Amino acid sequence: MRTLFALLLICFSASSNSQSWPNKPIRYIVPFPPGAFNDTLGRTISTELSKTLGQPMVVDNRPGGNSVIGTELAAKSPPDGYTLFGAALPFSAIQSLHKVSFDVTRDFAPITLAGFSANMLVVNPAFPVNSVKDLIAYAKANPGKVNYGSSGNGTSVHLAMELFKSMTGTYMLHIPYRGSAPVVTDLIAGQVDVMFDNTPNVIGHVRAGKMRALAVTTAQRSPLAPDVPTVAEAGVPGYDQTAWFGVLAPAGTPRDIIARLNAEIVKLLNSTDVKERFAKQGVEVRTSTPEQFSAFLSGEVARWGKVIRDAGIKSD
Repeated sequence: MRTLFALLLICFSASSNSQSWPNKPIRYIVPFPPGAFNDTLGRTISTELSKTLGQPMVVDNRPGGNSVIGTELAAKSPPDGYTLFGAALPFSAIQSLHKVSFDVTRDFAPITLAGFSANMLVVNPAFPVNSVKDLIAYAKANPGKVNYGSSGNGTSVHLAMELFKSMTGTYMLHIPYRGSAPVVTDLIAGQVDVMFDNTPNVIGHVRAGKMRALAVTTAQRSPLAPDVPTVAEAGVPGYDQTAWFGVLAPAGTPRDIIARLNAEIVKLLNSTDVKERFAKQGVEVRTSTPEQFSAFLSGEVARWGKVIRDAGIKSD
């Protein structure tokens, strides 16, 4: 009888908390420093959602450990609806690269996908290739002599190149950096031959003639660079890699809170103003149900886990 009473009390308490939610500030954890698009997404959601929910939302940037620090903090937070988490593609690779105390498909409750962005394959203008087919031929003729830079192990741009290498049978030497800015600088200077990077990070340099664009990673061409072919079009059939962004909560967050958050976030992201602002940054808004996001995430974890294992990628 006492056990039954305790269970009823817990259920009543959870229901009561859900019905009164939200009654205090909500935290939005971003596992990256300010300035990246994931931070922009978090600040946009926080600003707009605070108006409809009637409670302040605070963006909490927790970079470090290749995003492990912020991700672990979110996974261990109380599942009460007062913690949100901004995830991006590296989230689906994190447990294949690092020893972590959480499982991304078990310890998080997906809310919605938020958007997709293309990565762009670029080379230094002096590098003797003008197309994807040229790059493949040059890399095969000069195994190990071509270097490529990335913003770090397990980032979307690193995984984009490892997928490219595995699909083309090429070998290029990886030079990991800590962030995009220094590798962009070195590619312009000619110290790096080739790289993938988020299209918004390099499109200005391409237009200025400081880099040569060979292709974009998505299945369709980027609106920011409609004249640049996709990798698949340019010689690697079936290649498709998208930098994605999404919003989650700790596992166990009440379903009614997840449902309301999904409805509110999907509505604000699909507003004309937000779509136009994100499009200028090369991000296409694309939302989902929690169930669709969960299925998508499971597929991404399996896909990138295989790429990491096959390439023998190790954490920094």
